[in-house]
Amino acid sequence: MNEASATVVAERVRKTFEAPGGGPLRAVDDVSLRIRPGELTALVGPDGAGKTTLLRMLAGLLRPDDGALRVLDIDVTRDPQAVQDRISYMPQRFGLYEDLSVQENLDLYADLHGVPQAARRERYARLLEMTDLARFTGRPAGKLSGGMKQKLGLACTLVRSPDLLLLDEPSVGVDPLSRRDLWKIVQQLIDDENLSVIVSTAYMDEAERCAQVFVMHQGRLLAEGAPARLTARARGLTFTATPPADTPARDLQARLIDADALIVDAVPKGGAVRYIRQPDADPRALDALLGGVARQARPEELEDAFMMMLRQHQDAGASAPRMAHDRADDMAQAAAPARNGGDGPVIVVRDLVRRFGDFTAVASTSFEVARGEIFGLLGPNGAGKTTTFRMLCGLLPATSGHLEVAGLNLRTARAQARGRIGYVSQKFALYGNLTVRENPEFFGGAYGLRGQARRQRVAAMVDQFGLDPRAVSGLLPGGYKQRLAMAAGLLHEPEILFLDEPTSGIDPLARRAFWRAITALAQSGVTIIITTHFMEEAEYCDRIAIQDAGRMLALGTPGAVRAQAGGAGAADMNSAFIAIVEQGRARAAGGQA
Repeated sequence: MNEASATVVAERVRKTFEAPGGGPLRAVDDVSLRIRPGELTALVGPDGAGKTTLLRMLAGLLRPDDGALRVLDIDVTRDPQAVQDRISYMPQRFGLYEDLSVQENLDLYADLHGVPQAARRERYARLLEMTDLARFTGRPAGKLSGGMKQKLGLACTLVRSPDLLLLDEPSVGVDPLSRRDLWKIVQQLIDDENLSVIVSTAYMDEAERCAQVFVMHQGRLLAEGAPARLTARARGLTFTATPPADTPARDLQARLIDADALIVDAVPKGGAVRYIRQPDADPRALDALLGGVARQARPEELEDAFMMMLRQHQDAGASAPRMAHDRADDMAQAAAPARNGGDGPVIVVRDLVRRFGDFTAVASTSFEVARGEIFGLLGPNGAGKTTTFRMLCGLLPATSGHLEVAGLNLRTARAQARGRIGYVSQKFALYGNLTVRENPEFFGGAYGLRGQARRQRVAAMVDQFGLDPRAVSGLLPGGYKQRLAMAAGLLHEPEILFLDEPTSGIDPLARRAFWRAITALAQSGVTIIITTHFMEEAEYCDRIAIQDAGRMLALGTPGAVRAQAGGAGAADMNSAFIAIVEQGRARAAGGQA
């Protein structure tokens, strides 16, 4: 392919920032690549890989420090405006105006891009049809669900017809249904308009749709090629192990992932554990590790190859969060709660209702959670799960119903109940300018810990989570930030730990380590309540609840929920989630007809 026919040509491109606290941060480090026109191309890699910085340079919003960069045969360094006139770029946090309606947002972006009035009617009609927003043109953008906001952001990005579309993790933070809808829209644009699209993503199933994949990590390009060619790196190394019926898949997964000399990666799925063995693993040692567990070979996938590349990069000396078996168990012992209230359920919810004006966000929901259980709260964007989660945490009062947490009625003893609860939010909510030691010291005071007892507790938790007490919190990698947030949330030895999408945007290696720690905490008696949009993470749960439109659609073990989905929906949790939500919406529509 010659340069004139390439959509993007990068030659040894570098971009360095001054890191807070001093020292260079090489966001993009000596990257060379060529991207073909009329195709869907993926940039994949964990948080901090350099994907966003590279996309911003392609969009002419950042100037490379070194190297040559041409976009649509234009030198983007010399003439960024010429590039911007021909591309559309949707960043991770697209700037919708929440007080304006869907139609007003479209009009505003059409005005900003100088779209002629004569071209707007046809363009709007096509975009509204593709995004299924035609019924909501008068609704304020702030009243849309997260998935609908993403679709409106994409529509606003496309009010003009570009030669190149840049999408920076468009499906992050949205549910599987919304993610599926977004990808239908993108594929339709490629098919109908021969549009060139470059998308950054952390989802390997999305990258598998692409013609070309570039794997980035810590600013460097690790590999490139068609998905099938990259996937071949894992050939002959991928297996499924099925534990006995009385053994949770997550317990087998924890055992396998601790044996990093034999196992590259392991994740629970469909009641079994999918694992990748090390290429040079000793067969006898592997047999001893697995014991009598039934196992069989399975076809390799792009995610398998991706995890192998990340692990190899880590083993070659790059830093990444890693949680060994003894560290996770020590952590759980340090965080083990004092037992209160006997062996009954630690959370009791009866006929819970929450209304905002005439809108019912949660409608007559009931369930219980046992001590030491991992309970997943799932649902599409706007389903009511965040409202339920906030009520369980004591952050939002219920309109009606009974809500008991750690043996305390949240209607009459909310402050007392909070003392038995730990909380880790989706976004890093600690103080970035404080050190690793100073953050838990501050929060320990808020939990009522004082003097020597607080200092000892902080020191123990910082040590057990493998953190440097002198490090500046805001400069930690994503996985270590989550460890720090966990340490702060567990300082006061809570009985219940609430995790609100805790692994969103962090390195897959860190995500595995994070769940290894969660498994150990549950085994020590801590009750875990978690929300997540990663359906694979639902497989770690003892039970899950799926909500939509404020109503409970499914409640049970992952296996029971997959069985409820039936047919093709029973294949995995992602398919089950989509099937159950669609079945629930069909029943609701039938009831209204």
